[in-house]
Amino acid sequence: MKYGKTITVLFFAAALMWLAGCGGGEGTGEGAYQRVNLAMAVNGTDTQIDSLVANYFAELVVERSEGNIVIDVFPNDTLAGGNSTKGIEYIVTGGSDLGAYATSVLANLEPKISVATIPWSFTSYQQAREVIDGTGGEYYAQLLEPKGITYLGSFHNGFRQLTNSKRPVTSPEDLRGLKIRVPGSAVYMNVFDALGANPTAMSWSEVFTAIQQGTIDGQENGCSITKSAKMDEVQKYMTIWNYSYENDLFVANTKIWESLEENTRQLLRECALEACNWGRDKLEADEEALIQGFRDVGMQVDILTEEQLAVFQEAVAGVTAELKADYGQEACTAFGME
Repeated sequence: MKYGKTITVLFFAAALMWLAGCGGGEGTGEGAYQRVNLAMAVNGTDTQIDSLVANYFAELVVERSEGNIVIDVFPNDTLAGGNSTKGIEYIVTGGSDLGAYATSVLANLEPKISVATIPWSFTSYQQAREVIDGTGGEYYAQLLEPKGITYLGSFHNGFRQLTNSKRPVTSPEDLRGLKIRVPGSAVYMNVFDALGANPTAMSWSEVFTAIQQGTIDGQENGCSITKSAKMDEVQKYMTIWNYSYENDLFVANTKIWESLEENTRQLLRECALEACNWGRDKLEADEEALIQGFRDVGMQVDILTEEQLAVFQEAVAGVTAELKADYGQEACTAFGME
């Protein structure tokens, strides 16, 4: 009960900050910015990429607006009691002004948002950047607009890798029977079903303990999240296979966004894009060091060859075809999956 009261206080504090700043719509003169406080929600911890991008964005905004625009970042979905699904709902209703969420979470609003997670859609981070900064981003914006959400940018959550406590995984046969935690998205559930594993949907906050207790055998996530969640402390084996690309979308509540002055919106959009690209650069630069770090602490890290990957790709070919059909031609075309 005490924690619930804390969340309520934080929620109303954020609302009052917005009313005091944005609601007043106070301008500060030509070429300057209105005084406004905006609340930005992210699901990750302080050290995860969504929080890092949000904090970098906040620093850019306060500096370039000369302190007129203040972004208050709330990690761990604090405003929504730690629940990412509720965090998305808060963006829709205006409980949070801004947010950054993985497409697998945003898919609760519109399943097609997770189209880029179809297995092996991208071969590199550079390809992902180019596609999403063009037709992919336009498609995200199109999907989010009817939900009352404005799309501002995208950054890497990372190619998803696999860790487990049982054995090395270098072929589909190695996955058989392993209990792997996955997000609830149909993409991940169907892929691991096809590979003979036992995929289990579970809140991310429960995963570390579940692995310690042997309730599940492993998880799949980007290297940065795998490290920040300390999976190297409870997992022995890691497979680098880049099987699915995951990204976070930088978004805003549309009503709140449109209530801001034009030059304020322009500054926020510029800073959001810069922060997204900063996050992309950071994640790419950090990944090689993270993989070596996993090895240094005793994990067995297997980087799959093209020949090994081809076996996995063939094993899930039917699932991939079904997913493309479900998402539809427009979605596939937007992400270069002809």
